[in-house]
Amino acid sequence: MSTASGYLTVSGIGVDVVYKDIKNLHIGVYPPVGRVRVAAPRRLNEDQVRLALVQRLPWIKRQRARLQDAERQSQREMVTGESHYVWGNRYRLKVVERAGRSHVELDGDRLVLYVSEGTSTEQRRELLDRWYRDRLRGAIPEILARWEPKLGSVSRWSVRRMKTKWGSCNRETGHIWLNVELAKKHPDSLEYIVVHEMTHLLERGHGKRFVKLMDGFMPDWRVRRDQLNEDPLAHEKWSL
Repeated sequence: MSTASGYLTVSGIGVDVVYKDIKNLHIGVYPPVGRVRVAAPRRLNEDQVRLALVQRLPWIKRQRARLQDAERQSQREMVTGESHYVWGNRYRLKVVERAGRSHVELDGDRLVLYVSEGTSTEQRRELLDRWYRDRLRGAIPEILARWEPKLGSVSRWSVRRMKTKWGSCNRETGHIWLNVELAKKHPDSLEYIVVHEMTHLLERGHGKRFVKLMDGFMPDWRVRRDQLNEDPLAHEKWSL
C-alpha cells in the first residue's frame, strides 16, 4: 500500500496527514502530548481533510485535554525512588537532606537532589526545574551556531514551560521559545525543535513549502519528531 504525507495546522493544532489507498478517513490523538494524526484516502484534497478536522475539532480538543491532564497528574512527589529523564536517559532520583547549598547532580544512574531538611515538594520541583533550564541554556548555543549559517540568525531565544507546544517563534522579531521539557528528551529532539522553529522564521505555516524546507535542511526530521512524541512521559515510578 503506497502512502504520501503532509502537515496541516487547524485552530493552532499541528496535524500529521498520511494519504493512503483506503476508503475512509481516520483521526487519531496520541500520547504523551496529544499529537494528532490523520490517515486520509487519496481521493481527498487538503481542503477536504481540513474540513473533516474542523468538524471533529471539539472531539480532538477533548482527547488532547485528557492526555495533557494525565501528564500533569503524573507529577511526582520528588522523593527517593522515582525516576526522571535527562537527555532521554532515565535516572533514579535520590534526595539527600543536609545543610548547605541546594543543588542537583548526576551520579552514575542517579539524579541526586541535595536539599535542606524540610524542603517541600514544590521547592524540590523548582530546584530541579532550574537545573533543567540550565541544561538547555548550555546546549542551545551550540545548536544555533551549527544551524544559523544555513537558516539565518536568531535574534533572541528563551526557555520557558509550555503546556502544549515544544517550541514557538515570533517571525517579526526573530525570537524563539523552547519548552524546558526538552531537557528530558534525546538531544536529537532538541535539535529538531530548534530547526523547526528556525524554519518558521522563513515560512510561517506548515504547508508544502515548510515541509520542503525541512526536508532539505533535516532529511530525518520526521524520525526525530516521532521519537520526540513517542518518548515516555516526563515522570514515572521506578520499581524498588
